[in-house]
Amino acid sequence: MTPDEDAPADFLAALPGVRRLPPSDRLPPALAPLPPPRPRQRELDEAAVLTELLQDPVHPEDYESGDTLGYRADGVQDGVWRKLRRGQFRLQAELDLHGLNRDGARAEVGAFLAQCQDQAWRCVRIIHGKGNGSPNSGPVIKRYLDGWLRKRHDVLAFCSARACDGGTGAVYVLLRAARSE
Repeated sequence: MTPDEDAPADFLAALPGVRRLPPSDRLPPALAPLPPPRPRQRELDEAAVLTELLQDPVHPEDYESGDTLGYRADGVQDGVWRKLRRGQFRLQAELDLHGLNRDGARAEVGAFLAQCQDQAWRCVRIIHGKGNGSPNSGPVIKRYLDGWLRKRHDVLAFCSARACDGGTGAVYVLLRAARSE
């Protein structure tokens, strides 16, 4: 006999008093379907985001909606931008474009901003209106003003005004300091 053939006999000899149990009359349990996997990490991430949102005070001025205007040139600091959006700069002049067509409004904006540079005014408000009197196309002057101001070198930043200053019908404009000659 080889050692492998002696193994069962040696095993049984090592276990005196052990006897084999009769076969069970129970049925094996049916395997229930496994529950679907839970995306635990995603749940933890979503909970962390909710906690973070609830901890930090949120200012409505920090969010833009689709009808607001906003632009800031390179180099304008976050604090300056935030202050402009909150209307915390003293307004030094104002231009109202109500009733003007596109060409008239463009001429008025150019003349107004030139005057602002001459007077060394840094923060002004331009009222363009909400376009309620425009036929179906919405605020025409507002769209043009957005493009005109973005192209001007003397404009550092602009954004829609607070509700008490005209809301989406007006913009705050922050101008570069006039060069001293």
